[in-house]
Amino acid sequence: MAKPQRKKKPALKSRPPVVAVLGHVDHGKTTLLDKIRKTDVVSDEAAGITQHIGAYQVKIKKAASRQPPAASQITFIDTPGHEAFSKMRSRGARVADMAILVVAANDGVKPQTKEAISHIKQAKIPFLAAINKMDLQAASVEMVKGQLAENEVLVEGYGGDIVCVEISAKTGKGIPQLLEMLLLLAEMQELKIEKKAAFKGVIIESLLDKCKGPLATLIVKKGVLRLGDRVIAEKTKGKVKAMFDDKGKRVKKAGPSEPVQVLGFKGVPPVGSIVQKVGKIGKEQVSKVSPNQSKHGSRQTPVSKESEEETKQIKLILKADVAGTLEAIKTNFTEEICLISEGVGAITESDVLLAQSTGAIIIGFSVPVPQNVKKLAEMEKVKIKTYDVIYHLLEDLQGQILKMLEPTIDEEALGKAEVIAEFDIKGNHIAGCKVKEGAFFKKHPIHIMRGEKKLADAKISQMQKEREDVEEVKKGNEVGLVFKPDVDFKLGDVIISYKITK
Repeated sequence: MAKPQRKKKPALKSRPPVVAVLGHVDHGKTTLLDKIRKTDVVSDEAAGITQHIGAYQVKIKKAASRQPPAASQITFIDTPGHEAFSKMRSRGARVADMAILVVAANDGVKPQTKEAISHIKQAKIPFLAAINKMDLQAASVEMVKGQLAENEVLVEGYGGDIVCVEISAKTGKGIPQLLEMLLLLAEMQELKIEKKAAFKGVIIESLLDKCKGPLATLIVKKGVLRLGDRVIAEKTKGKVKAMFDDKGKRVKKAGPSEPVQVLGFKGVPPVGSIVQKVGKIGKEQVSKVSPNQSKHGSRQTPVSKESEEETKQIKLILKADVAGTLEAIKTNFTEEICLISEGVGAITESDVLLAQSTGAIIIGFSVPVPQNVKKLAEMEKVKIKTYDVIYHLLEDLQGQILKMLEPTIDEEALGKAEVIAEFDIKGNHIAGCKVKEGAFFKKHPIHIMRGEKKLADAKISQMQKEREDVEEVKKGNEVGLVFKPDVDFKLGDVIISYKITK
């Protein structure tokens, strides 16, 4: 009789812990993360972070050789402290393996501290307490420990076993001990992942960038996300056209516990949603999201034509032979140029994919364009232009700008008004104006001018005269205007009402 074959256990490997930093507003969470990032032993510079994506991975010097290799890496999630972001804090705790509860030594336990404690307990993850601002004279450790005990957080010495570390995010005091305790906590959890697990990630932040389009920051829970992968987050599909790490550097893949910003979603995916790859045969393998998570975790913003209406710009990816030339070219750019990306060296396939997903043109100065890059550009219908004389490059760009702005020549001015007051009523940012010439019509677009410079193009969403909604206001009258989109206007700015004659 043949012996039954035993199923092979999947090969496992250690992964870095994901740590959520929670606490009350102004208790020093982001300052703590700034200090930790400056102690990253891999960073070349103290201020190595160039792009804020809400999550950061750092390497920490090990205190003991028995720790697994991955234990020296820690991924931190920066969760906002204001009460308006309590839902985001809750999602941050669910994504994390452990948490740091930050409490100011001079302020003690506050309402959002209590909320943070609740989120941590609901997530059922281990945590430690960091008593911050120990550099202040008003610091009182015993007060904080006592208040924590009143909220059922029993630290060592107060009847419990929760580790409590006294720190100063400002001076760096206690930071090494805090990191050492996090690594020890991670070691005790024995965080493992299957080496060949299918990819799964969680969206922790998303937005609609006016130049790049939908951007999403995610943390890889398991598996590997690679450039070119087709993914879906709830109902939002996409293809990974570009990925950036927490230092703004482009990467080709991301593994377990790594935070990356992804470009390529067709819309803005909901925060808190699960990201998975779409199968080769078109079947979408998507985890079900609970009604509660879907309701509270979603911030999906559809990409409508109206949301994409921005000031006319030419989107560029700029590559040059040396940094000095790169800067010289950039200093001559006008406000009509939207620089998506810049760099030194040859034009790459990553540049082409980024250009394709953002609608940008690639400009190269004294740099080569490899044959494989040319072929990819042809397939993706991406325009690449190269130059060896700066004057020719700038002259061509100026010609494109004039061609782009040409339709605005066929305008007929209808009225002119000056901003004489500024106020907010029921959430509306209102410009109090006096019509100096002609008339204003609610249905027609406007230019907002500051001196000779055009500040913005907009529409009038509300127009009131003597607190009554009106469609037209003539010369000599005062009127309240609400702009769409909202504009950061000032007293003295001039509003021009116009219509397109053609």
